[in-house]
Amino acid sequence: MRTIDWADGKIRTIDQTRLPEEEVVLSLGTVEELAEAISSLRVRGAPALGVAGGLGIALAAQLARENGEDVGGAIRRAATLLASTRPTAVNLKWGIARIEESYDPARPRAVEELIERARAMVAEDEKINRLIGEVGADLLSQDSRVLTHCNAGALACVAHGTALSIVEVGHERGLVAGVTATETRPLLQGSRLTAWELKRMGVEHRITIDSGAAGLIASGEIDVVITGADRIAANGDVANKVGTYPLALAARANGVPFVVAAPLSTIDLDTPDGDAIPIEQRAASEVLEVRGARIAPEETEAYNPAFDVTPVSLVSAIVTEVGVVRPGADDLRVLVETARGTAGAALSGDGKP
Repeated sequence: MRTIDWADGKIRTIDQTRLPEEEVVLSLGTVEELAEAISSLRVRGAPALGVAGGLGIALAAQLARENGEDVGGAIRRAATLLASTRPTAVNLKWGIARIEESYDPARPRAVEELIERARAMVAEDEKINRLIGEVGADLLSQDSRVLTHCNAGALACVAHGTALSIVEVGHERGLVAGVTATETRPLLQGSRLTAWELKRMGVEHRITIDSGAAGLIASGEIDVVITGADRIAANGDVANKVGTYPLALAARANGVPFVVAAPLSTIDLDTPDGDAIPIEQRAASEVLEVRGARIAPEETEAYNPAFDVTPVSLVSAIVTEVGVVRPGADDLRVLVETARGTAGAALSGDGKP
């Protein structure tokens, strides 16, 4: 099934906080329920958040019409609430704006058309994710040993994923020898989610402690590092799950390609560089407690950023649905604007990273 979808007038999504122990599907019938699901990471991942934002606007419009309320006002309130839940992932605001701006109260089927556009985003994201995999798999060599961080798979999108879409297609082509996933503390998205997806794919895999990943890269056991992204600035700087930056440093130091996989919607041309990307700070309890039991002394404080920024100088390639962008060789702004305008662009993305 799709990770997130529209069904029977509600938003259906897998509760990622319950994996891998249980596969629980949520049916979200209000914008407030969706906002809570996003804040609590029941639904997460940049592309999935983009779709969730669009579906949330559709849900707000539907409920307002059913209750005889002002649809435009309901849409604006929903947009404000949803956009406040996760500040770093640009896809969320992109998805919200895309559907919000399509609402025209003068049209007789305005709400129906808005819902149709939001549902079309779901199918579009699924197609884009698969294309990222097909484009990115061309960068893999035979028997590639891949390292990935956090979860950039189907759970982070509608289906397939970004980084894991490359693994999926590479596996189908017989190119992937195995995948090492970081555990990704403190919420263990690698151990809980990525390993769950890799097992379902039938891909050989293992988990490494986060602090062991750099040494593993240095040992020669990794051929390529592939991650997703939560926001890519106009200059190519990449915000992704905290811990990505040191992996990029280790990769550069050891001559290992560092590849970022993301849809065009993750590239934010309004953000000039990584310094301008807001970094979400998560609750201290995620670091100071385990399953509700405190593990650090009282009065100990925590630094718990959800993301860090990897400078473009460390990025070998950015894989999108329309091709591979080479930092330093391609003008990211020109290529993205061209691709968005023509649904395709001539990128210098042939060959290996």
